[in-house]
Amino acid sequence: MQLETFMFIGRSGCGKGTQAKLLIEYLRKIDPEHDVFHLETGAKFREFVKKKDVNYSSRLSAEIYDNGGLQPEFLTIRLWSDIFIDELRDDEHMVIDGTPRKLNEARVLDSAFKFYGRKKPHLLFLNISREAATGRLASRRRIDDNSAEIKARLDWYETEVVKAIEFYRGNDDYHFLDINAEQSVEDVHKEIVRLMFEAKEQS
Repeated sequence: MQLETFMFIGRSGCGKGTQAKLLIEYLRKIDPEHDVFHLETGAKFREFVKKKDVNYSSRLSAEIYDNGGLQPEFLTIRLWSDIFIDELRDDEHMVIDGTPRKLNEARVLDSAFKFYGRKKPHLLFLNISREAATGRLASRRRIDDNSAEIKARLDWYETEVVKAIEFYRGNDDYHFLDINAEQSVEDVHKEIVRLMFEAKEQS
């Protein structure tokens, strides 16, 4: 099987992490000869801000994180660039969850894909309404999911992430897959697999 690249993008609460894990399981099942490189930037930032008592940059990042803000591009790009350089191999599928969140980051990530020779990545846009996302985040009750932070995160989706999404929409270098993320977890996964194969057949 040809090595594939997948990026999950969408509002907070759209199910990116869950669907990324399901896709990784699926890829390992249909292509046991290749491992899957999984980049989850949210988890990496949570690890980073835990160092706030001993690291100045972590402390500043933690203040943004605690207020539901959006991390600066330089920090996010540094985080995933280091991971690519240190951990990415040439025989792995790639699944990215939580990146990019800004237009400039999308452009830099695009340059990374070209550097690594990743052909025609799949941009999986998990499309969910703001109302549905708010309900999911409120019911999840994670420590960073209070009402003010939920509003802040959904606000910067509108002002920043949408610009990154539009960078990929209609971009011939990518398979742009618009997924109805308000379905059940199982149906979203099935739609991802179906559209993934349809995109490959059309390319």
